[in-house]
Amino acid sequence: MSTVTISAQDVNKLRSMTGAGMMDCKKALTEANGDFEAAVDLLRKKGQKVSAARAENATSEGIVLIQVSADGTNGKLLALACETEPVSKVADFRNLAQNILDSAIEKNPTTADELAALTAADGRALGEHIIELTGKIGEKIVIQAYENVTGEKIVPYIHSNGKLGVLVALKNVGTAEVSEVGKDVAMQIAAMKPVALDKDDVDPHTIEREIEIGKEQARAEGKPEAMLEKIAQGKLNKFYKESTLLNQEFVKDNSKTITQLLDGVNKGLTVSVFKRIQIGG
Repeated sequence: MSTVTISAQDVNKLRSMTGAGMMDCKKALTEANGDFEAAVDLLRKKGQKVSAARAENATSEGIVLIQVSADGTNGKLLALACETEPVSKVADFRNLAQNILDSAIEKNPTTADELAALTAADGRALGEHIIELTGKIGEKIVIQAYENVTGEKIVPYIHSNGKLGVLVALKNVGTAEVSEVGKDVAMQIAAMKPVALDKDDVDPHTIEREIEIGKEQARAEGKPEAMLEKIAQGKLNKFYKESTLLNQEFVKDNSKTITQLLDGVNKGLTVSVFKRIQIGG
């Protein structure tokens, strides 16, 4: 069987088409006997193999992107993660993240799985583009998180390191100017990591765990068994104050809670929902 000679020009052509490394392109063209379309498929298959081989690797680096609609009623929050910091700064990685966010803005998926399944301009799913870049870069790349938030007024916040983002939906805004207080609340969420909006929103399993921990702490301190439940409830109330957004003390002025902060701007102003995404967090 005849073998096609693979020229440096052919390798460069495939490299410019795919962005893959020189040696990978040469090997793919050789295996494909000079067929560029087959060589591209081979490189994509290589990406799938790389992705599978690195499936257990930690993705503690990456980038968080955020976008709020022109009317301020919808926000998208995306975290695209990779294994190492240098890759998170590569143009191809950042361009992919922006393309994924652009697709989310255009087609409005509700979940990360729906987002990955969206079809890009070239007819392939965004998930395939992720696999392809995995093959090119040689690192695991994943959509770590995606949030789609709708509300009366959406306020965004991105931390200076580009690895932490928050969306806050305010309600009962009225005619008040709320951008500044909204940013203060978003920064509060970024720093204090509330587990829920209010005490009624805390997961029941979390409540059970906090009560059990409170009882064990009291028991270890030698408190009577008859008092354990009351002590645990007291500790649970402290947990609500420290870990639910509306009950937290405002970090810039601990004389008021977040509820009081918002109410002071406009009577009844509050948060309907918030989302916090952190790379490596």
